[in-house]
Amino acid sequence: MTSELLDRALIEEASKKSGLIWVRGAGAPAARALWHVWHEGAVCVIGDGPGEQPLPALVDGGSAELTVRSKDKGGRLATFPATVSELAPGSEEWEAAVAELKGKRLNAPDGEEMPGRWARECRVLRLVPSGLVAPLPDGSLAERPVPSPATTRMPMPAGLPKLLARRRKK
Repeated sequence: MTSELLDRALIEEASKKSGLIWVRGAGAPAARALWHVWHEGAVCVIGDGPGEQPLPALVDGGSAELTVRSKDKGGRLATFPATVSELAPGSEEWEAAVAELKGKRLNAPDGEEMPGRWARECRVLRLVPSGLVAPLPDGSLAERPVPSPATTRMPMPAGLPKLLARRRKK
């Protein structure tokens, strides 16, 4: 019983403090980083709409594996299973979760109109912890990034070394 309470406390504290979690839905090949909020005993995420984060392999009634990282060092703190439930737009639970999510959403294109767009085009999911914290792995578990058309990698401009050298002299 004490172990369960300590695990629950670790999950809650780590999830509250971390702005980013790694989520892998059942059957997904890799975990995906998602922004979230901790609300009433569960992790709440929003996505699958235009301009929002994708929620691959997360289905209502399904399961997921969540990994919470340390806010200061970025290392893995806890990995635990969760049960996925989709909140119905307009329900009391949906309204409460969206109020929390709205406060954490950065760079929203539509400001105050965001909840209406979320109700029409997105899914709000509640990921309720459903088990104990898994032991930390022996290896690093590093994976290649998910393929994306967005990239910043390109050749260094020819004048950059001279510009940097000038800054160091000042």
